[in-house]
Amino acid sequence: MHTLPASQFIFPDPIEVDPEGEGLICVGADLSPSTLYAAYTHGLFPWFSEGDPICWWSPEPRCVIIPQHYQPSKSLIRNMKKMDYRITINHAFAQVIRNCALPRSYANETWISEEIIQGYCQLFAAGYGYSVEVWEQDLLVGGLYGVSIGKGCFGESMFSHRTDVSKMAFYSLMLLGQEQELPWIDCQLVNDHLISLGACTISRQDYLKSLQDVVKQPAINWKKYQDSVFSSKTIVQYARLLE
Repeated sequence: MHTLPASQFIFPDPIEVDPEGEGLICVGADLSPSTLYAAYTHGLFPWFSEGDPICWWSPEPRCVIIPQHYQPSKSLIRNMKKMDYRITINHAFAQVIRNCALPRSYANETWISEEIIQGYCQLFAAGYGYSVEVWEQDLLVGGLYGVSIGKGCFGESMFSHRTDVSKMAFYSLMLLGQEQELPWIDCQLVNDHLISLGACTISRQDYLKSLQDVVKQPAINWKKYQDSVFSSKTIVQYARLLE
């Protein structure tokens, strides 16, 4: 993990500039590691279409998931017992984010532009990103990526080329969140899919208050898991140990 230079941009207090809670806080800046780091520690994240100015958001309410409250579905457990996949941590960040940027069956456009990809890959290289990968032999078939600062774990996007494999990556992240005693994992904007996975909402004010403590805590120990390769059976056994 590298110490980043201070960002040349100063982000405003989200509540002061957006008292009505519309979500859009400011426009501009860049996607350098220092800028992204500063944004996340202020409760902001970038979200914009390719070709548009960089827009920084802090929604009201905030969507989060509490790892200790997460319960995988019975169907997911059954599928994990049947399927022969392995799961890794931080082995293929660039591959994961590029797969997340591919068009989906329900949409031809993506907000994950080449500018986003380069910015987050640089942030990962500096030690402030993470990815969970699901492999079918040597083929990457699913995964997710996000930002990690202190005990703050910020989810960004996931993808799946096989049934339920993104949920397997998500389940693995919840297990690591439980073991690392993370207070929450940030999901940013609420949607039906996240709610189905067990996400909930908290007020922006409560999120920002918690954030200031979370990012100052010792960093998540991702290295503990980076060299591990889990089979689906092992993940299920691991989950039972944490119950």
